Amino acid sequence: MEPAPGEPGCPHGAATAVVSPEGIVTGWSEEARRLLGHQAREVVGRAAVELVAATGASDAAGFTPAGSSEWSGTAALRHRDGHRVDVTLRAYPSLAGDGTLQGYVLTAVPYAPGSQDEHRMMDWAFTQASIGMSAFDTASGRWRLNTAAAGAAPAAGGEGDDEQFLRHIHQVAEQGKPARFETRTPARSFSREQARIVELWPVRDPASGQVCGVGTATFDSSQQHRARQRLALLNEAGTRIGTALKVVRTAQELADAAVPRLADFASVDLLDSVLQGEEPVPGPVGADVKLRRVAHRSPTSGTPEAAVALGELDTYPAFTPPARCLVTGRPVLTDTDDPDFLRWMAVHEARSVRVREYGYHSIMAAPLRARGITLGVAIFARGQDSEPFEQDDLILAEEFADRAAIGVDNARRYIRERSAALTMQRSLLPRRLPAQAAVQAAFRYLPAGSRAGAGGDWFDVVPLSGTRVALVVGDVVGHGIHASATMGRLRTAVRTLADVDLPPDELLTHLDDLVRHLDSDDGTGDRGTVSGMDAEEVGATCLYAVYDPVTRVCTIASAGHPPPVALLPDGTVSVVQLSPGPLLGIGGLPFEAAEVELPEGSLLAFYTDGLIEGRDHDVGAGLDRLCRALADWSAPSLEVSCDAMLKALLPPTPADDVALLLARTRALHADQVATWAVPANPSIVADARAQVSRQLAAWRLEEATSVTELVVSELVTNAIRYGAVPIGLRLIRDRTLICEVSDASSTAPHLRRARVYDEGGRGLDMVAQLTQSWGSRQTPTGKTIWAEQALPVD
Repeated sequence: MEPAPGEPGCPHGAATAVVSPEGIVTGWSEEARRLLGHQAREVVGRAAVELVAATGASDAAGFTPAGSSEWSGTAALRHRDGHRVDVTLRAYPSLAGDGTLQGYVLTAVPYAPGSQDEHRMMDWAFTQASIGMSAFDTASGRWRLNTAAAGAAPAAGGEGDDEQFLRHIHQVAEQGKPARFETRTPARSFSREQARIVELWPVRDPASGQVCGVGTATFDSSQQHRARQRLALLNEAGTRIGTALKVVRTAQELADAAVPRLADFASVDLLDSVLQGEEPVPGPVGADVKLRRVAHRSPTSGTPEAAVALGELDTYPAFTPPARCLVTGRPVLTDTDDPDFLRWMAVHEARSVRVREYGYHSIMAAPLRARGITLGVAIFARGQDSEPFEQDDLILAEEFADRAAIGVDNARRYIRERSAALTMQRSLLPRRLPAQAAVQAAFRYLPAGSRAGAGGDWFDVVPLSGTRVALVVGDVVGHGIHASATMGRLRTAVRTLADVDLPPDELLTHLDDLVRHLDSDDGTGDRGTVSGMDAEEVGATCLYAVYDPVTRVCTIASAGHPPPVALLPDGTVSVVQLSPGPLLGIGGLPFEAAEVELPEGSLLAFYTDGLIEGRDHDVGAGLDRLCRALADWSAPSLEVSCDAMLKALLPPTPADDVALLLARTRALHADQVATWAVPANPSIVADARAQVSRQLAAWRLEEATSVTELVVSELVTNAIRYGAVPIGLRLIRDRTLICEVSDASSTAPHLRRARVYDEGGRGLDMVAQLTQSWGSRQTPTGKTIWAEQALPVD
């Protein structure tokens, strides 16, 4: 539809006439009357050429429009009073529904000198522009396209882009504001994506200011789009590659990040030394080196495009692109025009088959190097449906390889340090539990599966005098070799203090002092740093329990450690109620001990916090799960029970170290213990020897009578002479024969070597020589001196 006089799309104030295909005037506007002075009745029905001032046939023929194309130019028309009127003339063809020509709409405005040249220049600039440009007439709905945009949709995109383009056209026309949007043609690889930016602006009538059209310009932004895509892909790779301290996983993350956005196939091959955590030789790697395939990826499930299976070794000859990049340390870009590429395919039949089958024509090889060490090589390939790699792609591949190399190297170093820490930690932990009669015990230690590394969790079972046993579990703050070393020092300290037979609360007090000394020694004296580590990390938790099978009492003290859980023979499960003290290393606060009487056959579970934080990091919920697991305990042995509890309470890869110690209590019955009260009278010593002799006879241990009588005589005499009442004598028969003498004095005897002419001082020396071991321990009411000897062999 052509613009009507006075409507947008028609020059403001233009004279308008309608002319038939034969050149007869069929319409005449008021503006035309003002311009030439003719009334409509005087012109309609006459030939249009009669209005031309020139009389030449050529002038008349040039004035009459022909064909169905727009036409513009200048003409000299004759006014009604005879004077000449120069005008700028435009002709718009009017077409019927079937496309046939119905006539022309002519518009004329007075000609101004220079306007024709300006119009021609602007028209030429529009038509010859190198970018696609178009103009949309809002009144007629017609388009005008320049040469660059001809033959394509204005947005130069797909159907969806056309809809977006038209939506913006109407928006600009309605709102009168410029707009801008980008359209792109998706492809398998961003290197093949075509992107365009479309600028739209309103076209206004200079006189009325009304929007009469919309102008558009389309710019090819494919290069900028691809650059943005490369940057986005590189940023994404930074978050996807190296998420875990695992060599193979990092390599696979590189392959996954590259396919399909950068390549149609990607593979990563590494040196065997890297997989084993060893330190590769610095510098580039020589040719013909053996590499192991650790990762590959393609768009096809199962990666059938791979010529080398995962885990297999492959050797790259010196002339191949991967070998060249390993030797030079620089990435290599090659294609089927490279003789070395063809030679490579010829010497590897499986690779040659894959190249022909999938049409691989462009290859990039980038070395994985970190800290001057070559770790392996990454290979990227494009097939028949993709464009060849460009230099920008080679830069991107190098960035990918560098990021992956850092992750692989960190993982390799972590493997080495973790292995050293685990080796050290396992060497410091007990490999088997010592023989003792108080409890039946089993243990498990599980190192962390996360990047935190080996921790400082530990446990121990320490036999004590009087058939008692110490059960210990602790956790050093931090991970790695430093934590393992601290754990070893604390475990040694606990065993040393346990040999002194200190009560649990006193032992933790001494251990707290030790940790504070370690803190001071490892730091700067004022809580400085330890090899880059905060000295405040030198801290630990510890739970120390002493179980006496004679009294069936378990005395427990805690330094910030979770309490044990007890399963009684009747099936009752409960958390042992304690008053936990501060963490070791805090200092200044006392520790409190709690006593729990346990029936024979009770099960105690000692653990570190990794066991109850294993799934959801909720200590309360984890403790509930532990209680339920113990309540359902029906395993035939403690060993099986340990495995079942770990499986029930922990995820497949625990985030923290876990130590678990299970102990089932035993009890010594009345027929295994004999106790006497001893008056503070030297004459009673003979009576004490006699009572012991009769008890040994009852136990059928007559062979031990002579030694035991000597021990009893010496210990009772010392208690009467140097101790305080009350004095007690106790004989215990279990795996060994134990003789104990207690008194109310806290002064302990000391073993010394008597001189030649001394009348005394030889008693304890004799006891030490006749028995396996002897010692003393402090009690709430004084002290106990004990001696242990082996039972006679039947």
